[in-house]
Amino acid sequence: MKIAVIGGGSTYTPELVSGFLARSARLPLSELWLMDIDAQRLEIVGGFAQRMASAKGQPFQVVLSTDQHASIRGASYVITQLRVGQMPARVADEYLGRRHGLIGQETTGIGGMAKALRTIPVILGIAADMRASAPGALLLNFTNPSGLVTEALARYAADVPFVGVCNVGITTKMELLGLLEGLLGTPVDPDRAVLQTLGLNHLTWHRGLTLDGEEMWPRLFPAYLEQVRSQPEPEWDLRTLETLGMIPNHYLQYFYYTDQKLSAQEKWPPSRGEEVIQIEKDLLRQYADPALIEPPADLLLRGGAFYSTLATQLIDSHYNDLAQVHVVNMRQGGSVPSWPAEWVLEMPCKVDRQGIHPLPARELPPACFGLIAQIKSYEQLSVEAAVHGDWVAAYQALLTHPLGPSADKVQAVLDDLLETNKSYLPQFFPGK
Repeated sequence: MKIAVIGGGSTYTPELVSGFLARSARLPLSELWLMDIDAQRLEIVGGFAQRMASAKGQPFQVVLSTDQHASIRGASYVITQLRVGQMPARVADEYLGRRHGLIGQETTGIGGMAKALRTIPVILGIAADMRASAPGALLLNFTNPSGLVTEALARYAADVPFVGVCNVGITTKMELLGLLEGLLGTPVDPDRAVLQTLGLNHLTWHRGLTLDGEEMWPRLFPAYLEQVRSQPEPEWDLRTLETLGMIPNHYLQYFYYTDQKLSAQEKWPPSRGEEVIQIEKDLLRQYADPALIEPPADLLLRGGAFYSTLATQLIDSHYNDLAQVHVVNMRQGGSVPSWPAEWVLEMPCKVDRQGIHPLPARELPPACFGLIAQIKSYEQLSVEAAVHGDWVAAYQALLTHPLGPSADKVQAVLDDLLETNKSYLPQFFPGK
């Protein structure tokens, strides 16, 4: 088996390598190709990955490459974890929002749109490479904004097997299992539990957790409320949680508590992107140590908990036909009966050798659906803008987003977005 990682110079890569090393007896992986356009960074991260594999008896070869076509050719799985424009582009996305009095964040609002416009053509190019030289391979997209990118794949590369992946679902599941273990007084195998969640990527509501098919929510949710109540600075106001009866994805704070988030970003620098730049500098310095053969503890500062667990579990379940259930992004295909079948949703899906299968789910209440419908319209418009360089679609996307500018300021914000990212958006500036 050959697996290609596009964006292999990411500081997340050593965690991914750890996941494959831990499952080497279950997966006949012979070649792990790490591809990146940043040769210097790839040498540091890839060199560390090679030492990790060597220290475990070299169960597979780690190949470093700057050639996307060669990396994808003949692969069984392709993992995308890239960032067009690297970390400076993330910081630019954050400050783009801030200077217009809007949320400055890499996946939500105007920053997420800027990132999508840069990223979607690149991911579709990877899908085209897969179609040509790795037919039948499964694309696992971790690249943000994951749901929006998956929407683009569903619309423009549906013949390439794909799934959109985010670690929020598995992180939430593990946190709730910790709470459940406290209630039960015994450890719980995560494979026995399924998180019931629904929505869009970074816009989900968690509303249940089953253990061996039995719903634990009537016990879990009150315990979660009590945990929030005991926090010195609660993440959520209790009345919102009580009326919903669900736990919102933490990214919903940008919608529920917009003023608080705007006030917090007035204290920048540093933005989160600027913090990550420093974290990555420290990580790369450690990765370059020729004596290092295990991921350092500082990797936890980067975020992305359970990333390697989710990535390798998905591949394991797919390759070995395990039919495990994971929360991923997929075209729902009628699993939520009254919602449009073509929508890509983040929801529990069964993963087996035949593919990714959304499980039947009941609709979310109107208090959630209105926001989902609005953001889905924004996503669809953003996809059209990214693929075709469509200025009108881009304008309408900003007009539609609830965290976007007022109508009389949309053009100014759009002009700033496109000019800031001009070098990454040839579809909007043909011939320049």
